[in-house]
Amino acid sequence: MPPLVGVVMAYLLGSIPAAYIAGRLRGIDLRDHGSGNLGATNVFRVLGARIGAIVMAFDLAKGALPVYFLPGLTGVELRGWWAIGYGIAAILGHVRPIYLMWKGGGKGVATSAGVFLALTPIATSITTAIWIAVLLASGYVSLASLVAALVLPLGVLLIEGIDSALFYVAVVVAVFVVWTHRANLGRLRRGEESRFGGKKKAA
Repeated sequence: MPPLVGVVMAYLLGSIPAAYIAGRLRGIDLRDHGSGNLGATNVFRVLGARIGAIVMAFDLAKGALPVYFLPGLTGVELRGWWAIGYGIAAILGHVRPIYLMWKGGGKGVATSAGVFLALTPIATSITTAIWIAVLLASGYVSLASLVAALVLPLGVLLIEGIDSALFYVAVVVAVFVVWTHRANLGRLRRGEESRFGGKKKAA
């Protein structure tokens, strides 16, 4: 199978809107509830922990599976540029899903974590531990995600080295995650961001 076909497959897999499907199965459109975002965090808030965990696991898998399996199907290097391209395609699919007319996707954190879990599991595990620590300390998923996005390139640098393509991709993904969280940054500065499992903090 040509590598470009793998890119298309990764994008289509990444585009599957698990949060949207979960909401519709409960008779609601999550874009009209909670934060309005089709990410696992909003599913946790609106539909509960069990469904939220399922959606998060699916979003992780959307990133990990293309990177892990498609290189073998397309005859490319497991951790080479094509494999990285499959991961990027899956992330873009999650953020701009074709099945929802390229609108209303998630912010790409869980899917990005899945991609890097397949590419560099040690660095990703360190980053995940920091994400959990910041979430438990602050209560803000957005803050934990932003910190993790900034820590990920450092972890990849320490594990893989500065000559690794993964380091530069991690930097790009970190910038992308910060960009998708720009509204959250504004709410954090104003004291209006919602805590995980709670209400908005008064300004």
